[in-house]
Amino acid sequence: MKWVLVTICIAALAALLGQRLLQLSEIVLANREAPVKRLPNCHLLKNIEYGAEDITILRDGLAIISTGLKYPGMPSFSDDPGKIYTLDLLDPRLIPVELTIKGDLDRDSFNPHGISVYIDETDKTIHLFVVNHPQHYTSQVEIFLFVEEDNTIVHLKTIKHDLLHSVNDIVAVGVESFYATNDHSYPSEALHMLAVFLGLPWADVVYYSPGGVKAVGDGFLSANGINMSPDKRYLYVSAILDHEIAVFEIKKNKDLVHVKSVAVGSLCDNIEVDHVTGDIWLGCHPNGVKVAACDPEDPPGSEVIRIRDIHYEKPVVTQVYADDGSVLLGSSVAAPYEGKLLIGTVYHKALVCDLK
Repeated sequence: MKWVLVTICIAALAALLGQRLLQLSEIVLANREAPVKRLPNCHLLKNIEYGAEDITILRDGLAIISTGLKYPGMPSFSDDPGKIYTLDLLDPRLIPVELTIKGDLDRDSFNPHGISVYIDETDKTIHLFVVNHPQHYTSQVEIFLFVEEDNTIVHLKTIKHDLLHSVNDIVAVGVESFYATNDHSYPSEALHMLAVFLGLPWADVVYYSPGGVKAVGDGFLSANGINMSPDKRYLYVSAILDHEIAVFEIKKNKDLVHVKSVAVGSLCDNIEVDHVTGDIWLGCHPNGVKVAACDPEDPPGSEVIRIRDIHYEKPVVTQVYADDGSVLLGSSVAAPYEGKLLIGTVYHKALVCDLK
């Protein structure tokens, strides 16, 4: 009788493990093949060789690009520190320019991830917020003053907090205030992977200000890209492993109330918002296994998805661009500006295309 019970327990455990492995395969879209959908007049940007993980575009057409991310579990093809570039989308030459970093920052360990810009309406100064992983598994937020006429960013402050333990992306809402996503449930990679394996949605969104820090949104297996509506009433978060974009209403006390989630069918990374139309633009990974492995014989693809009318009853989700890895590997962000689309990647190149 004892051996019968042991056999039943082993069989039940094997069935459970098999079910979870199957679910994990579905979560990372392991069997999905990247489609191909081109845009006209595309070309790769000069100087960008080791990723353009996040991009944000100012209203005058100046794009700010974070490059050189070294992220646990992802390939990295350079040991050099990360850099910040600008790209003038109104200049037909379209040549990225590296920004000079000044101030008290360890440049040798600079490892930039998500970025965001806040413009102080009182004096029009531009504050650049950068998620930084100086020891790969650590997370902190750097705040810079962007001096556009000098192609310089001046380091102002480093922010660290226990709740900001695995920051992926950030959206600035003040000169020292922001919302940020934690893409891991725990700072430990092993514990996070166990949480994902068990299906525990413990990753979250954190609000930081000098007056206090608090978790304001949870229920994510992994919270990735984050951005805000043009009217500053809503926050958008990429629930990357759920293949959804979550929409939250921002309350006066900065807490978040979940409004809806929109299925996108892909592993969507960073979120950019068109300042004019309010459309949501997403850089996505069609297959999570391929983007982590980066096998040159079976390269990871890229995908750009746009969501129109996200606050309507039936948002319109459209695939704008898709590549099987023959042009661009592992797209992480897509940013539009006046008929052009800038597409960045985690560890590869950056592409600019015409939308018209």
